[in-house]
Formats: sequence, C-alpha cells, structure tokens
Amino acid sequence: MLLTGTHDRTLDEKKRLALPRKVRQAMRNPKLVFVTPAPDQCLWVYTQQGLETLAARLDASPATDAEARVFRRLYFAQTESVDLDGMGRILIPDRLYQFALLEKEVVLLGVRDHLEIWDQRRWQEYLANHGPRFDSVAERAFPGN
Repeated sequence: MLLTGTHDRTLDEKKRLALPRKVRQAMRNPKLVFVTPAPDQCLWVYTQQGLETLAARLDASPATDAEARVFRRLYFAQTESVDLDGMGRILIPDRLYQFALLEKEVVLLGVRDHLEIWDQRRWQEYLANHGPRFDSVAERAFPGN
C-alpha cells in the first residue's frame, strides 16, 4: 500500500473526518482503521495490517529495552479502533483530538504506509520550519546516493 498526497479537510461538529475516496481505495476500502498518537503531536491512521506490521517491528526490540517498553505502553494504550461509516468518515476520539491539538481545519497526509492527521495551522508551521531543509534532509535519508 502506497499512501501519498496532501488533503485539506474539515472536521464536522462531531469531530468526523471524511477520508477521500482515492485514499480509501489505496487503503483497500477498510471498514476499520486505527487512530494512534504520533510524534510531532499529530495522529497516525493505520489499517489493521499496517498496525500489525508496525507492531512486529516494535516486537523486534528486546523486552529489556526500557524505552521500547515505555513507547509500546504509551502507544498501544492510546490507540483506538475506529469504524468508517457509510460516507467514508472516521470519528476522531476526544482524547486523540486533544492530543493533536486539532481544530476544525485539518490536513490529511499520505506517508507511505499510513496517514497522518495534522491541525492545519500546525502543519503550515511545520512546513515553514522544515520545508527549506528538504535537500539536506533528502541527502541524509538516502546515504550513499
């Protein structure tokens, strides 16, 4: 699954987010997704298969790794399964809505194997701070090229 793109979205009064049709199709039209807390105070959205793949990667850390244990506890304890309704909307749980400091206007990003949900203002700040560094970040992301 390859998720890409930037989609400006509006949360309705019940904190529901409509996933664009092409995004749902790229995700193979799931009936259920998992909304999780993420670094940079955004939210990640995974299909069940995607979350299981991430969990397997986390399981590779030894049980004696204290930081990995803390992350697993904080991450999975706050992860919520969310149904897609007939209109392709998901309800953002209150706790996660507050965690990500979301307002009405949000941005949905495709980030390869998952989606990210950002408050629109905070995403614009992130772009302003990190966008100019794109070339240098790319060089470090692809060492030896």
